[in-house]
Amino acid sequence: MAVPTDIALLGAALLVAHAAGFLAGRRQRVSIANHLHDMLLWGLVAARLGFVVIWFEQYRSQPWSMLDLRDGGFSLWSGLGGALLLAAWRGWQHPALRRPLAFALLAGALSLGAGQAWQAGHEAPALSTQALSTLPGTPTTLAALAEGRPMVVNLWASWCPPCRREMPLLHAAQQRGDVRFVFVNQGEAAAAVQQYLQAEGLQLDNVLLDPASALGREYKSVALPTTLFFDARGRLAATHLGELSAASLASKLQMLRTTPLSKGNPP
Repeated sequence: MAVPTDIALLGAALLVAHAAGFLAGRRQRVSIANHLHDMLLWGLVAARLGFVVIWFEQYRSQPWSMLDLRDGGFSLWSGLGGALLLAAWRGWQHPALRRPLAFALLAGALSLGAGQAWQAGHEAPALSTQALSTLPGTPTTLAALAEGRPMVVNLWASWCPPCRREMPLLHAAQQRGDVRFVFVNQGEAAAAVQQYLQAEGLQLDNVLLDPASALGREYKSVALPTTLFFDARGRLAATHLGELSAASLASKLQMLRTTPLSKGNPP
């Protein structure tokens, strides 16, 4: 089972916070385990609510999708604010919690910061040079298509229901033109892909074939759809596993458009 790096770092920080809080509170026999779990829960709820508020226009047409956490939409700062507010409230109510809770939060924050620094120190994967082909059979690569622009690479298949559901959203998003969209079919023949596109009335700009699913293996895709977001220098900025919502796609595209690496041509 694949675990995203951000989730793994958060889990490790939570374990460190538990250990620090236990050591700080054991002499007074004060346990903060339940309080840390409550903070995590409230933080996740606040993070989701913050994301929904930011991208409410994208959720307006399908309000039920606000409850679908599979789109990965969470606001970091909203989540931190919610967790810290609960910690302050519990500390105000129960003075004995203040010291162990403070130690736990400090240890968890330092652990999370160290993990993120370690993650930032590792160079992000670059655009693949795997040999792919267009529907007519012309060979190409992702790097050749980028042309110094941010790129969204969607790994999909016509037999995949969530791939089919998100395709109209991606089809509409490609129209703006400042981000290159590439649709790399995994494991199907050109005839099957062409038949699907014609049946759905989809006019996609860059449809490529990857008969052996080599691109999916290179980027460690464990399921379809997987969407890869590359900045203008050709570095992987984010990965989304599963169906994209309008809000999650908009947030990722905003990240690509506002990051310094996405401005101007690569050096």
